[in-house]
Amino acid sequence: MVRINRVYTGGGDEGETSLVDGSRRSKADLRFEVVGTCDELNAVFGLVAMEANRLPPHEDGGSRATVERVQTILSMVLTRVQNELFDLGAELACVPSELPEYMVLINETQCDVLVEEMDAWLEHVEPLTSFILPAGHGPEATLHLARTVARRLERAVIRLKEHEGEGSVRPIVQVYLNRLSDWLFVLGRWVTSGLGHDEMLWQPLGKRGPESGVANRIRRLYASDEDFEML
Repeated sequence: MVRINRVYTGGGDEGETSLVDGSRRSKADLRFEVVGTCDELNAVFGLVAMEANRLPPHEDGGSRATVERVQTILSMVLTRVQNELFDLGAELACVPSELPEYMVLINETQCDVLVEEMDAWLEHVEPLTSFILPAGHGPEATLHLARTVARRLERAVIRLKEHEGEGSVRPIVQVYLNRLSDWLFVLGRWVTSGLGHDEMLWQPLGKRGPESGVANRIRRLYASDEDFEML
């Protein structure tokens, strides 16, 4: 049982803090960069949950069963993965050889569950015909943000492994993070489809036509305001 009576200790005032095994390192150490990025990703999951809870339950006087479906699934999967990210952050705060024996670690089971869920969501979305721009009406946009932070965490883990050696991170951690970023991408697509929204597809520069900008429109908008005030 974890019991925290106070958060501040003053032990990190000089720019160092402790790993799980009690050893001290600079807060700028690559391992703490990994742990911090894992914490950041967990916080973005909280934003996804917040946006999901903000979805309007009714539209045009009628209930939206699709919203309830999306909210239910998001509530279940986000809470589970947030717990897994907390497990992962605790693991990464120490070299594997020094982890406490009682600690239960992420394994193939968690990876397999992510894959099974992706397969289930993909049954209900159309095949991609282009890359997707990171956008959306609420939870979709924050899921894109979570996906990019997951990829950054994956890169940070790889840098740590290259810096400290093969035994510094368990191989399954890298597998899990690779699956997780794909999972977030597919989940974002499923949420977009489930809410009846359109995905914003990327159009290559050669197909977008000439770039004219909005400078003239800005000037016309302000000119209209001035004309209205003169009336």
